[in-house]
Amino acid sequence: MFRIISGKWKAKKIAAPKNFEVRPTTDFAKEALFSILENKYDMQSISVLDLFAGIGSITFEFASRGCQNVTSVELNPKHTAFINTTASELDMALQINVQRGDVFDWLKKFRNKKSFEIVFSDAPFEMEEKKYHELISLVLNNKYLKENGVLIVEHQSRMKLDHPNLIDTRKYGNVSFSFFEPNKEDNQEL
Repeated sequence: MFRIISGKWKAKKIAAPKNFEVRPTTDFAKEALFSILENKYDMQSISVLDLFAGIGSITFEFASRGCQNVTSVELNPKHTAFINTTASELDMALQINVQRGDVFDWLKKFRNKKSFEIVFSDAPFEMEEKKYHELISLVLNNKYLKENGVLIVEHQSRMKLDHPNLIDTRKYGNVSFSFFEPNKEDNQEL
């Protein structure tokens, strides 16, 4: 169960089926994250890529706040079906584009096709650190971020993601968000 913090569907509780193994971002961490993002971006005019979307906690938060262009990538077919069904029920189907697939394969397949202001990744916490670095490289080196964009990686607080593009890490209990700026134009190739 998670709830939408703000926007059109503020306080709306969304219950996933009991057999789903998910770890939605806590309300406390989500509220802090969106406070940061709303100070920098106009939610109605940005595009968002939500990687490892799970059951859509972050996707629905962006859509509820007026974001018209959210692409959610998730491998589990039950989860993608849940996001699609919930998006329809909440009248968000036109705002949310659900893509079923492995995030790493998806990022390789769609290189240099579309850029986003915000790329958010909530990979499984048990993912190896080297896979986090692969993910960061795939996003930063393939023009997934617009010039004013940011990559946000949610991870366990005990993991420290050291990278030249790292601009900030915010800790909320055992969850941290690390923020990465786009590559400068002269080093965009892989």
